[in-house]
Amino acid sequence: MYIKKKRNNYVQQNIFAKAIIKGSKQYPDIHGNVIFKQMKNGVLITAEIAGLPVNSDKCGGGVFGFHIHEGTECGGNEKDPFANAKGHFNPHNCPHPYHAGDLPPLFGSNGYAYMSVFTDRFELKDVAGRVIIIHSNPDDFTTQPSGGSGTKIACGKIMYQ
Repeated sequence: MYIKKKRNNYVQQNIFAKAIIKGSKQYPDIHGNVIFKQMKNGVLITAEIAGLPVNSDKCGGGVFGFHIHEGTECGGNEKDPFANAKGHFNPHNCPHPYHAGDLPPLFGSNGYAYMSVFTDRFELKDVAGRVIIIHSNPDDFTTQPSGGSGTKIACGKIMYQ
């Protein structure tokens, strides 16, 4: 005998947002999408990025810091093309790596990265309108306040779809 159970609806009313990622002038080949889906108990983030720098060193390179920043635009200046991204999204003033915007790194494979992560550190409404940044180096999960992730090499604004 089988008992039918009502299926839980983990996606809340198909609420989602998207960030279209574009590289800086120094990294024009970087492009991709990051999708944010509001779920019942958090947000599902899925990134698909191409054109990342490739490092032939088998023991270095190819790992990139990945963070939601508090800024609302990807503009900047000659020294920092994404300076307007500001710092990591951190509404609770937590130390790094406990900022709400701290995400796992992207692992490149011949210039391509795919990553999916689920987080309850924020709701989609908290990050919509902000930007997401790819950094040149992996996050060390220690250095304050940014994790020592190096240069901002790509950016995208998180927008409801």
